[in-house]
Amino acid sequence: MGKVRLNEDKEIVARIKEGLKKKDGYCPCRLGKKPEYKCMCEEFRAQIADPDFEGYCHCLLYYKEK
Repeated sequence: MGKVRLNEDKEIVARIKEGLKKKDGYCPCRLGKKPEYKCMCEEFRAQIADPDFEGYCHCLLYYKEK
């Protein structure tokens, strides 16, 4: 499994973390508060499990390296 890290852009990280606080830990880039949107979201956890995936999560907070 690849390494997961925060986005290198500290401004994006600060904005997303602020949004997470306002939405009680749910992705601020998605509408609604569904269990699958709780950070780290279901979509990104599946991408982490995929050995061929490299890239950012939906809201650009995390990056998964191969």
